[in-house]
Amino acid sequence: MGDIQKLLGWIDGQREEMVGLQRLLTAIPALAPESGGEGEDKKARALAAWLEGQGLAVENHPVRDSRVPAGERPNLAAVVPGADREGAFWVMSHLDVVPPGDFSLWEGDPYAMREKDGRLYGRGVEDNQQGLVSSVFAALAFLKNGVRPSRDFRLLFAADEEVGSAYGIEAVLRDYPRLFRRGDCFLVPDGGRPDSSMIEVAEKSILWLKFSVEGRQCHGSMPHLGTNAFVAGSALVLRLAQALPEKFSRVDSLFEPPYSTFCPTRKEANVPNVNTIPGLDVFWMDCRVLPSESVGDVLAEIDCHCRKIEEEYGVKARREVSQSKASVPTPADCALAGRLKKAVKAVYGVETRVQGIGGGTVGAYLRNAGYDTLIWSTIAETCHMPNEYCVVDNMVGDAKVMLLLALDQK
Repeated sequence: MGDIQKLLGWIDGQREEMVGLQRLLTAIPALAPESGGEGEDKKARALAAWLEGQGLAVENHPVRDSRVPAGERPNLAAVVPGADREGAFWVMSHLDVVPPGDFSLWEGDPYAMREKDGRLYGRGVEDNQQGLVSSVFAALAFLKNGVRPSRDFRLLFAADEEVGSAYGIEAVLRDYPRLFRRGDCFLVPDGGRPDSSMIEVAEKSILWLKFSVEGRQCHGSMPHLGTNAFVAGSALVLRLAQALPEKFSRVDSLFEPPYSTFCPTRKEANVPNVNTIPGLDVFWMDCRVLPSESVGDVLAEIDCHCRKIEEEYGVKARREVSQSKASVPTPADCALAGRLKKAVKAVYGVETRVQGIGGGTVGAYLRNAGYDTLIWSTIAETCHMPNEYCVVDNMVGDAKVMLLLALDQK
């Protein structure tokens, strides 16, 4: 108990240093080339220099990317050795941010962090620098006070999370498999609730689909000479929106909503004028499928309805998979979840609940590789917004939770 109170007290005394690291990181945009940026290299170099100045050794596990000036995307790792060197407890955060968007909606320069009323404002301060800084100071608490965590406490600062992780954790798992060991477990502080209560253990499969319905274009006054793709496409939309929820109707109370969803979303323009029967209709669907349902079965059911529409309307109906991403759940009763519940209760006095989500996270890559992974943090939920902010108390409190987790990894 003496060591625990000493370490927690040390974190309490580091508020200004945590704010200072946030200021340093916010000042260095780390945008993917898809967003018109140069990647994370400059930010990673600044972070590595800062960490090494604190006595924490840093390794880089780069991934080649010819689109950025550095020619590669950085993925940094650091370790505080534990009493037991078998397996490790990891905290993984990400280096990149999203663009600020409309600058006129910001009350100040998005890349010049400002502090007001216990909040830090700037692009990236919550997504994901809050979790990054919390993990750094949890690790430094051990290093600066001469206390060893129960197992290796490792930090991973990944690239490319905001646009898909192809140059981040997905590539690291593929290209640097020896970085990880059987029995490793992960906390990803890149999601959560303002009251600290949600621990995400699972996510629905993501299935994005593009549908193209081909008919025959003709003059609007002579419809008998053509085949109206708009009408056939509309019929297909309505049929899928009704039939898929009925067919795949399982319920899982872990998720909110507790069922699979099949939502028609984007509708592309067909003809530019009123008096032409369109020969092509294109629309998209966003499907979020419970892990207990088969994505293959969903696609087979969709194909069946496409064939029926072809027969009924005399068109050709094709579907293309734009994105398909499935994730193995982390068991809700895993040891890491139990320890996290205990740590959150100790720091925040909050009873947590495990939950599944409909959105995709980087946790999916780790789970699919066989590692228990939890998504948790205490966030104000301002990610990607103008005037994004981080609550300083959340940053400090989450560092304490990470510290307790690193101490309780037996």
